[in-house]
Amino acid sequence: MNSQAIINLLALATLITNVGFLLILVWFVASKFNKKLNSGWSKFESIIGLNSVKIAFAVSLTATLGSLYFSEFAGFEPCKLCWLQRIFMYPLPFILGIAIYKKLKDVWNYVLPLTIAGFAIAAYHYYYQVTGSPLIPCSTVGFSVSCSERFFTYYGYITIPWMSLSAFALVTFFMLLAKSDKA
Repeated sequence: MNSQAIINLLALATLITNVGFLLILVWFVASKFNKKLNSGWSKFESIIGLNSVKIAFAVSLTATLGSLYFSEFAGFEPCKLCWLQRIFMYPLPFILGIAIYKKLKDVWNYVLPLTIAGFAIAAYHYYYQVTGSPLIPCSTVGFSVSCSERFFTYYGYITIPWMSLSAFALVTFFMLLAKSDKA
């Protein structure tokens, strides 16, 4: 499989998870106003909640391997904000993998601070890419490309920072499910 095909696959996976996540959020909000939807949501939450750490592990591992693929095989040099996002994403597969192995119930305590910080950085990075207007300077210094550079844009909105933002949002969502009493 060539480099472009892998990037296409990662962009498509991001699109599918974004649509799924939006549908889940709409269902969650609607379930607060409709008893039938609420019972369905409760069942969904119970089933997904039991596997939330495993799903979060899969998402974080895919994000970690995807970012390594972009820099090491596709040749996309990471910027400073990309490096900061990596700092918060790379430990997650290890933490979640150990939690699965040891059957830890409180892993969300360790994961949520990382995902929330990573989400904030990814959101700012995406904002900077889309607007080109930095709130905080992110200049090219020595080893790094400009934080506003887009290596690609798929489906009109998916860039590398958006992929990161999506991964952090998903892992956060699954950790909140793990934290809930239903998990």
